[in-house]
Amino acid sequence: MLIRFSAAIAAMCLLSGAAFAQAASKPTDPQIAHIAYTAGVLDITAAKQAISKSKSKDVVAFANDMVRDHEAVNKQALDLVKKLNVAPEDNDTSKSLSKAAAEKQVELAKLSGAAYDKAYVANEVAYHKTVNGALESTLIPSATNPELKSLLQTGLKIFQGHQQHAEHVASMLK
Repeated sequence: MLIRFSAAIAAMCLLSGAAFAQAASKPTDPQIAHIAYTAGVLDITAAKQAISKSKSKDVVAFANDMVRDHEAVNKQALDLVKKLNVAPEDNDTSKSLSKAAAEKQVELAKLSGAAYDKAYVANEVAYHKTVNGALESTLIPSATNPELKSLLQTGLKIFQGHQQHAEHVASMLK
């Protein structure tokens, strides 16, 4: 469903792992869908902040990729939810994601220039590591619907690529 979360998820919330750790109680498919969609929306917001604040063409290009990928994935996810007639279900993990993202956005908004770029990209790297781990250890194994599971597996591949891209951009900013 909304799980192909492309890469943008990363930007906003430097998840300490706490939000995804709450998912350890084996989330349901509707909860997984909500987690994925929430994460995508939050990363689109973070990427849009980066596009407006950054002066680095590499950071802006990365953020544009995040917006493009997440908007496309969220559309596919919504289409799957409609097809399966499933209502995404809010849960502690998606609430924690939203809270952490709001806090991170405020923190990043106070920065500018190279300091902003480094903080944004470092957050993207850390977040992608966390999301990839959550996909592998919790979300994919917990998904029961084959189409949802397939989207999550595809999302993991996309996210691994995004993590590599973020790490590359981070290495250029040092």
